[in-house]
Amino acid sequence: MSYTDTFIRVAEDCPAEIGVSPVSGRPHPPAHVIQYNLLAGAPYQYNHEELLYQVHVRHKGISEEERDSRREEIWAELFSKSHPCLRASMLPKKYGWGIHYDAEGKIALYAKESPEYDYYTSSEEAGVKLLNAMRSKRR
Repeated sequence: MSYTDTFIRVAEDCPAEIGVSPVSGRPHPPAHVIQYNLLAGAPYQYNHEELLYQVHVRHKGISEEERDSRREEIWAELFSKSHPCLRASMLPKKYGWGIHYDAEGKIALYAKESPEYDYYTSSEEAGVKLLNAMRSKRR
């Protein structure tokens, strides 16, 4: 599922007061760390499907060479099943990052304390559909 002109707000039960950069000491970092690194380093470069693919190949440690030679096969296998949207990502649930999808469905991150976050969440001029990230705990 890919959104357009949409902003995902930080979850109501998010413990972070500001946007926190997630880190991992593991040899293969978890998906949310890869998501953060890709989106923070290249805002509005990836749509949802492209982001899922890039996270998948990095998480699985698939080499650049194999990515080039097997891209269509890896893509088809990856999208043969459904995947959760970024409302379920740890970035807005735990780390304080709002997620903006532009008119083309390209994605950027905005820290909870940023002026852009305020703009998208409180300005009617922003013209975006507002969604909440999924809560981590049941009510």
